[in-house]
Amino acid sequence: MRRNCLRRPIDPPPPLPDITRVSTIKIIGVTVTNKLSVSDHISSVIRSCAQSLHALCTLRHLGIDQELLQTVYRAVIIAKLMYAIASSAWWGYTTAADRQHLESFLRRDRPTVAQLAEDADDTLFSSVTHSSNHLLHVLLPEHTNHPYHLRSRTYSFKFSAQHDDRNFIDRMLSRQAYSVCV
Repeated sequence: MRRNCLRRPIDPPPPLPDITRVSTIKIIGVTVTNKLSVSDHISSVIRSCAQSLHALCTLRHLGIDQELLQTVYRAVIIAKLMYAIASSAWWGYTTAADRQHLESFLRRDRPTVAQLAEDADDTLFSSVTHSSNHLLHVLLPEHTNHPYHLRSRTYSFKFSAQHDDRNFIDRMLSRQAYSVCV
């Protein structure tokens, strides 16, 4: 026995509003253009870091201890630059001009932004390769087994000659393969 009185007509969904195309989008705090460029983001982060640097200069003129200023500098300026710009996910999408822009901002500091990014990549890759529970571990290629042991290897993954340096895993595997050859 059906109860037709309980059936309600289903209203169609409302029409979608006009969707406009945009040339940039902010993804987890990183501005990316429609050409997968992070140049706009780098410019805005450097502007923000310059403002923070001005605040640190003001604190220095007020007599704050130099060691404390260095700690604040690393915690604020370097942390801002490392988040998303020199992180493993976005570093591959920076151009030579972007990297030069970052280096010119940090002209007095050592290590360079490239070295900071490389250290962050190495740390992440080490944790990915040594932990089978890591989220990125499934993206690693198969292990290779060599019946001979002519030299020590830094890793035992199959290496493909075709790789994309914008991809973190490919970039790290090619860097590791290159370091073995040198």
